[in-house]
Amino acid sequence: MRRAAVFYWLIGIVIAAIVIAAAFYFDNSVWNFITHHQNPAVRNFMRAVSLFGDWPSHVALGLLLLGFAWLRGNKKWMRIFLSILVAMAIAGLAGVVIKRTIPRARPSVKSELPWGGPHFSTKYHAFPSGHVTASMAFFGVLLLVRRRIGLACLPIPILIGFSRMYIGAHYLSDVVCGAMLGILSALLVVHFFLRPGHNPGAATRY
Repeated sequence: MRRAAVFYWLIGIVIAAIVIAAAFYFDNSVWNFITHHQNPAVRNFMRAVSLFGDWPSHVALGLLLLGFAWLRGNKKWMRIFLSILVAMAIAGLAGVVIKRTIPRARPSVKSELPWGGPHFSTKYHAFPSGHVTASMAFFGVLLLVRRRIGLACLPIPILIGFSRMYIGAHYLSDVVCGAMLGILSALLVVHFFLRPGHNPGAATRY
């Protein structure tokens, strides 16, 4: 089992590396395509998606669902929603550290701030996408413990990622790396807090 787990982890790492490399390679192509296919109505819609797809909205939703599960006395779902909040916290902290370490400018301000402005302010830093990181950490946990629900919700982080590129806040690689960071955070939290050995039946009977 351990050898099989190591093998699957290695395969996952290789696939992730290929996807990330491809995202960086197509950054400029995707950005040029988006800038040449702008539509006012679509842009307004994407701005709304981006506004409601930020960290506060995900945290508020997680707290709301946690409170609902608490009122219903459902300990299994309480653990899931707590794990979601923890995953977002881990992903958020890691994302901020990366942004301050790699101050890559957002596409919309690259000509004015080629290095994204001050290191201690992430306002104009693009790498990775905080919106996508939060959303993938949130729905990544759901995907790992309740596959059907997670798959049904998967279009949400995808739409958020596209909205961030459409309004000029991020490149393709920012979105992809944000998604990878969110998924990794979800995997770690599920492994340590929701795995069967930690709480028998927790990860297999939800």
